[in-house]
Amino acid sequence: MLWLYYAMVKGNAFLLITINCFGFVVETIYIVMFIAYAPIENRKLALKILFAMNIGAFTLILLLTHFLLKGNLQVIVIGWICVGFSVCVFAAPLSIVAHVIRTKSVEFMPFNLSFFLTISAIMWFGYGISLKDICIAIPNVIGFVLGLLQMILYMFYKNIRKIENVAVETALPESPVKTVVIIRTIGDDVLIPVEIQRYMKNKNEEINEDAAAEVVELHGVDHHEPKIQMKSFEISNDFHQDESPV
Repeated sequence: MLWLYYAMVKGNAFLLITINCFGFVVETIYIVMFIAYAPIENRKLALKILFAMNIGAFTLILLLTHFLLKGNLQVIVIGWICVGFSVCVFAAPLSIVAHVIRTKSVEFMPFNLSFFLTISAIMWFGYGISLKDICIAIPNVIGFVLGLLQMILYMFYKNIRKIENVAVETALPESPVKTVVIIRTIGDDVLIPVEIQRYMKNKNEEINEDAAAEVVELHGVDHHEPKIQMKSFEISNDFHQDESPV
C-alpha cells in the first residue's frame, strides 16, 4: 500500500504500480486465510495488527504527507517511510534464521523462497540504480544480504537433521523384545518362563497368544520316579487360561 502511494505521488513508476498491485492482492488473500483458519487468540492478534497498521498507521501517513508536505519533499518523506517498512519486511525472516541456528533444522526456511527473494532484491536494486532512486535501491541491498545469509544457512544445516535421524534409527534394538509369561504348575511351586508368540486376527481386536509345548520334569513325593508333564495353553485378551496336563 505504501509503495503504491509512493509510485502515484512520484509518477512515471509503472513497474512499481504493477508489482505492488499484485502484491497487495496476494497478501490480502494470505491475511484473509490466516484470519479464517487461525486459532482464536492468533486471530484476535492478527486483527489488532491489521487495524493498527494497515488502516490506522497507513491512514495517518496518508493524511500527514498529503496535507502537510508538498512537491519533492513529499516524495522524499514517503520514499523513506517505504524504505523503513521494506527493511522490516526483509528483516522479518531473521526470527526464522535464529530458529534454524537453534534447532539445526531448515524445515521452516525453504531454499526456493530464499533464492527467489535474493534474485528479486538484485533485480530491484539494479532498477533503483538505473532510476537513481535511492529509496528503491537501499532496502534491496539489505534484502540481498539477508537472502544470501538464508541460503548459506540452508546449505549448512540441510543435512544435519538427516544425520541425526539416521543416528537415532541405528540406535534402535535390532530384534524386537520377546514376550514371556510365567506359569505356575498345578500342585507344585515350580515357575516356568515360557516365550509366547503374538498375532492379530484380521479385523478382530482379540489377541491370541500361542505357546510352544513345554516339557516339565517334576519330582514326586517319593523322590524316586520323575513325573513328565506336557503343558500347552492359549491366552486371549481377557487372560483366560486353559490348562491340559498330560
